[in-house]
Amino acid sequence: MKIIDLRSDTVTLPSDEMREAMAGAELGDDVFREDPTVNRLQKTAAELTGKEAALLVSSGTMGNLVCVLTHCGRGEEVILGDKSHMFLNECGSMATVGGIHPHTIPNQPDGTMYLKDIESAIRGDNDHWPHTKLICLENTHNRCFGTPLSSEYMASVAVLARERGLRVHLDGARIFNAVVALGVDLKEFSRHVDSLSFCLSKGLSTPVGSVVCGTRDFIAEARRNRKLLGGGMRQAGIIAAPGIIALDKMITRLAEDHENARRLAEGIANISGLSIDVSTVRTNIIYFDIETEHITAEQLRNRLEREGIKALSTGPRRFRLVTHYGIDAEDIDRTLTVLNEILSQKG
Repeated sequence: MKIIDLRSDTVTLPSDEMREAMAGAELGDDVFREDPTVNRLQKTAAELTGKEAALLVSSGTMGNLVCVLTHCGRGEEVILGDKSHMFLNECGSMATVGGIHPHTIPNQPDGTMYLKDIESAIRGDNDHWPHTKLICLENTHNRCFGTPLSSEYMASVAVLARERGLRVHLDGARIFNAVVALGVDLKEFSRHVDSLSFCLSKGLSTPVGSVVCGTRDFIAEARRNRKLLGGGMRQAGIIAAPGIIALDKMITRLAEDHENARRLAEGIANISGLSIDVSTVRTNIIYFDIETEHITAEQLRNRLEREGIKALSTGPRRFRLVTHYGIDAEDIDRTLTVLNEILSQKG
């Protein structure tokens, strides 16, 4: 029986072409900047984002931290959303490692932060306060239904930041999902920010890695901060090789994941005992709630796993499911059949 793993798009496995590319990658020492495959990936990423330079890092968390460390000094402050991945799920790294203060403001259901809230959070000149240096956005927004932020919204944040002398960083872990969902070029997002990071290892299906993009000077300093964090890799071409394939061939297929997520959400909406707002499903992430008192999230998760379906509960009665490479329409239909069978049983 095939295991249907809907916990995250981080569980994707590389394509056969990626595995072959890893085995045959031309290698060198990347700390000496001599790995030709890494250099090619970084050049491709810079061109794709419209930035001057790029840097391969081991993970999205490292990429975000490298950027924050490069933008901010100890005792300075970052404005970010209270539901952002950087605040909730990155071990408090900016504070722990960098001595940098996170100033959270509310994320709206669509992942945005009100401009008035951002402006109110910017510190003035007062000996009691840290200096505000950076605004961080997340696109697509994981905790806010995987919603893509529009380039118009990002432009409005950029204008405010420039007026107040601040920088903007984009946690673009799933930025290509936003590109596909909104039908815009990546540069329409990246041109509004000073730095961005994106994951190769989620919807793009590589085994490991993220990329940071920015100006040449920014990336030069980011490289030092990557080294500080122990992220200087040697023959990293084995990581970069599938990343090159991902950027060339795996972006447009994300539309299939979005279609499968919509199919899954529409099916869940018809299952008695479950609740979902189908209108929130814009990319590959869906959230639904258990309304019946006959089963808990833990019980439902365990029942699904016995049927070969892995799901992630994010609360006592809430689930997140993520579609990705390796999940097809038949898997969606099987998941819906099993959910319907479980929820139709009482006790």
